[in-house]
Amino acid sequence: MDPELLERITARRAELDELEERLAKQLAEVRAERDELAVAEKVLERISEQLAEEHAASAPTPGHVGGRAVMLIPHREPDVEEVMLPPDYQRILAAVRQAAGPIMARQVGEMLGVDVSMRAKLEPLRGNWSD
Repeated sequence: MDPELLERITARRAELDELEERLAKQLAEVRAERDELAVAEKVLERISEQLAEEHAASAPTPGHVGGRAVMLIPHREPDVEEVMLPPDYQRILAAVRQAAGPIMARQVGEMLGVDVSMRAKLEPLRGNWSD
């Protein structure tokens, strides 16, 4: 056999061995990162489930008054968080906070997209914050 050809084959084999080592190392790093991501995903799912359970436990529950379903609102206390209120109440609070000063129920209704042409449509809105 030609010694020059054998030398080229040996050199190429060494290059390929080195490439194989680098690729094996990269593959191991990729697999390790994928495993870490899988663990992170499981932890995130678990935390999300726990937060959802906590939120559901602290969310207001519907009650019944005079045979009608109504949303029970927590009593006003210093430590009651706004997130414990039903979403509609949170929207009302946000609309009131956006106002530069005192605000009328009609203005809040307009901000929330309520039909303000009839007083009867505004009374429930007015009653939500007048307690």
